[in-house]
Amino acid sequence: MTATAASDFDRDAGSAAPLAGETPLRLLVVDDHPLFREALASAIALAFPKAELHEADGIRSACDILGQNPAIDLTLLDLSMQGVTGFDGLDTIRARFPRVPILIVSGLTEPRIMQEAVRHGAAGFVPKAVDKATLTRAISEVLGGALFLPPDLAAAPVPARSADKAPVAERVARLTPQQMRVLAMIRQGKLNKQIAHELQVGDSTVKAHVSEILRKLEVISRTQIVIETAYLDFDQAGTGF
Repeated sequence: MTATAASDFDRDAGSAAPLAGETPLRLLVVDDHPLFREALASAIALAFPKAELHEADGIRSACDILGQNPAIDLTLLDLSMQGVTGFDGLDTIRARFPRVPILIVSGLTEPRIMQEAVRHGAAGFVPKAVDKATLTRAISEVLGGALFLPPDLAAAPVPARSADKAPVAERVARLTPQQMRVLAMIRQGKLNKQIAHELQVGDSTVKAHVSEILRKLEVISRTQIVIETAYLDFDQAGTGF
């Protein structure tokens, strides 16, 4: 979370009216960055003064809160949290609490990610850097049963796969058994030092494996590794996971 994103939420404070209705609005904010949770909670409180706000710093605590508070109306969820791989957090909450709509509030703004989030059951998607008016509109529309997507992102074309880029399963098959183990730990959100400890190898060895994984998967970051392999069934791919 950046200071810019936090200030964007606060910049238009008071510009939107509270949600109409007698019943208090109950919202859950799920994000592992305290600064962003504070900024988001502040923006929500200004737009919806009577709202009852709950906060969670991870998927487990979010599920605990949802289990204890079945009347929660909406969950605002960050996709990128420590220990969360791809859309696993979204999938977990959707499976356990299918009644509660989920609005993704993420620093990731690629149209493909946004569209995949919707395919996984998200009721809407807003970037973290949106202004307060857009956030308020997103919350109101999702609560009203509509699907909310930022117009500029929703209209953006999804980049086509390069003609010479092999399907992800074929690229994963290029990895050695040790690289597959490293890949699995990257998907679990583990850092290089944690991977080195579990595999009982040096940090430099792990860095070399990560570099090779990036090269063989034809991606440029750990985030892209997670996204590219998010839907791959490793058992069916014969990787032994």
